[in-house]
Amino acid sequence: MSVASNEGRGTLRFFVTYTGIKLPFKLVNELQPDEVRNRNTFFRGHFDAQDRLTGFDKLAYGEVELRHDYTYHDNGRIRSAEITDIDGEVTMLLFGAEGETA
Repeated sequence: MSVASNEGRGTLRFFVTYTGIKLPFKLVNELQPDEVRNRNTFFRGHFDAQDRLTGFDKLAYGEVELRHDYTYHDNGRIRSAEITDIDGEVTMLLFGAEGETA
């Protein structure tokens, strides 16, 4: 999977996994950067100035298996989710200001 630039995606933090079935996912069990070196699988999350998840990459054995990029409405609800799978297939989901699927 080719990886787009991480530039401009926000503050980088690392996590063991995620929780939830609604978007945006919630990354949980935060790792310190030095803890990532010894892990085969982890999530690399990016956060904006409001501490909202702007996107994440699931890494397994050094390769990106899954990527999510999120944008938000002014009210803080998710506006869009761009999901790229391991094969490079991209799915775009759009949401209204109240969280409904657009």
